[in-house]
Amino acid sequence: MALFLFTKAIINDEPVKIFNYGNMSRDFTYIDDIIEGVVRVIDKPPLTSAHTKPDPSSSNIAPYKIYNIGNSNPVKLMDYMEGIENALGKKAKKEFLPMQPGDVPNTYADVSDLVRDIGYKPSTKVEDGIKKFIKWYKEYYGVKI
Repeated sequence: MALFLFTKAIINDEPVKIFNYGNMSRDFTYIDDIIEGVVRVIDKPPLTSAHTKPDPSSSNIAPYKIYNIGNSNPVKLMDYMEGIENALGKKAKKEFLPMQPGDVPNTYADVSDLVRDIGYKPSTKVEDGIKKFIKWYKEYYGVKI
C-alpha cells in the first residue's frame, strides 16, 4: 500500500506524508512473496487433532491455522523512500508529520510458524521488490518520467 501511494505521489509531484517525522521502520513484503505464501498454505491445510497443544492461531475443531507472511526484515522508512526515489529517478516532496493516532513506530513479521509448518520464508529483497513494482507501475499506467 505504501509503495503504491508513495510512487503515485512522487510521479504526480504531490507531497508524500511521512509520519513520525520518518522515524519508523516497516516490514515491507513484495506481493509475489505474499502470493507464494498463500498458495503454499492453501496446498497444505492443517490437520485437526484432539491431542494438540492449544494455540490461539489454530483450532482442534476446524482445520485452520493463521500464519504471518512477511519479509521479517524491517526497513527504515527513509531508506525505503530513498529506494523508491532511486528506482523512479525522481525525488519526493516530503511532508514530515507527527505520528498518526493508533500507528506504531515499528513492525516486524514473525514467520517462524510459516517456516516450521510450510517450509517457506519470503525472500525478495526490498530493493528488488521496489524496482519490480516501479517497472510494473510505469507499464500499467503508461508513465514516462
